[in-house]
Amino acid sequence: MLTLDRVTKTFRTGTFSGSSVTAVDRVSFTVGRGEVVTLLGESGSGKSTLGRMILGLTPVTAGSLTLGGEPVRSGREYYRRVQGIFQDPFSCFNPVFKADRVFALVKEAYYPRVSAADWRGRVERAVRDVRLDPGQVLNKYPHQLSGGQLQRLLIARALLLDGLEFLVADEITSMLDASTRVDVLNLLGDLRERGLGVLYITHDLALGTYLAEQTVVLRGGRITERGATEKVFGNPMHPYTRHLLAAVPRLGVDWVDAEPVGSCVFHDAGAEGELHEAEPDHFVACAQLPGCPGH
Repeated sequence: MLTLDRVTKTFRTGTFSGSSVTAVDRVSFTVGRGEVVTLLGESGSGKSTLGRMILGLTPVTAGSLTLGGEPVRSGREYYRRVQGIFQDPFSCFNPVFKADRVFALVKEAYYPRVSAADWRGRVERAVRDVRLDPGQVLNKYPHQLSGGQLQRLLIARALLLDGLEFLVADEITSMLDASTRVDVLNLLGDLRERGLGVLYITHDLALGTYLAEQTVVLRGGRITERGATEKVFGNPMHPYTRHLLAAVPRLGVDWVDAEPVGSCVFHDAGAEGELHEAEPDHFVACAQLPGCPGH
């Protein structure tokens, strides 16, 4: 179980002013093995910052991150269990090396004693697991492959690690065409069936509902709504969630103004920033974030 407990990230905004901005504010949720959790929100909501904290690329200011009950400590052993895949696959490959160099780096770091022949067999199996033909992709330079092929090679790289438990997938479909997006999402579904937990970070609501058992909606660094996906989307209670849903284009339907983020039925139920259980497995925050007048 990957657990976030009131995780907060604050950045300083000036060298001498002492000012700061809170990008992620007291975020709590869990990702279990064999579970897909979608983290939704508009650009600037703190989604990628949260993903980087989980991956140990950005330090946590406050709160805690635990894996299997133990505090997260980034390093070789942690990355054996938790891996990340990012929005732009081209930025993850050195253009002067062939694409299969990403697998050689894994061997150097984790499996230096494995023979070249055995490693080649492992790589080919991992590449086939992500629905690619090793003969068509392993001897190519990154510019000779599509974004979808490169993205799947990065997933194959993660699969080479014995003991991999969780994958942070940060906007991994945003640069892909529609048909390739579905292929990559189906691949994430296959990983779930193999027991991997996946945090799928996206701003695309349609794709966010495709696989996830749980959905977390982020606004301004805070969770506004969290719970079972069918409840969050089937019965959205926070005005911001309804605003996001109203913004999704629909064929043959005129766009209408979304409900503004306004009055809140939860403002007298607890402290600012807390979530309130509106129904089983469905939690909603105060609608006025920050500064609900009821607090």
